[in-house]
Amino acid sequence: MVFHAQSDTQSDYLRATEIINFEHPIIQQLIDSLQIDTKSDVEKARIFYEFVRDEVSHSWDEQQTIVTVSASDVAEKRTGICYAKANLLAALLRHEGIPSGFCYQRLMLFDTPEQGYYLHAFNAIFLEKYARWIFVDARGNVFADFSMDEPSLAFTPNESLGEKTYKTIFTDPNERSIQTLQQATNALEMYTSALPDEL
Repeated sequence: MVFHAQSDTQSDYLRATEIINFEHPIIQQLIDSLQIDTKSDVEKARIFYEFVRDEVSHSWDEQQTIVTVSASDVAEKRTGICYAKANLLAALLRHEGIPSGFCYQRLMLFDTPEQGYYLHAFNAIFLEKYARWIFVDARGNVFADFSMDEPSLAFTPNESLGEKTYKTIFTDPNERSIQTLQQATNALEMYTSALPDEL
């Protein structure tokens, strides 16, 4: 699976934004609690990934109505859908100087095309030691591991049913996905009827 970086400038994958707000004290407190000072970048990436995957609940799975958007908000409330979880993972990585981008899939929302589609988010991580990107999916509750080889993602799109993986590593979260989070007041209602279905 070949992906293409949106930008050739590595610093674009390291910047802080209003959403990827890794300078927030809550992000610093979380990183301190994970005790990663002596770890390599690969070890840090694995620790961050496993934390977001396992310790931040997916709103739909846990039937949580809370909507989280920014990385600090996700870190504080420990819940969010895939867009929000990807925001937190990117913030943790960027705080440590590890470039991180955003990738997307178009997937069926439930079991059939008639029930609609949604845009699913996962992360790309650039590891300087290996001079290449790896891909991780921190959604949780669906098997996906930290892999240095082929992407271990939560979902395998069925292209015959209109699903697909977009092959771009974006520097910032998809604007429509962020707007959806910012406008929603109930995560469950948002999940079933308001998620964007394509880039």
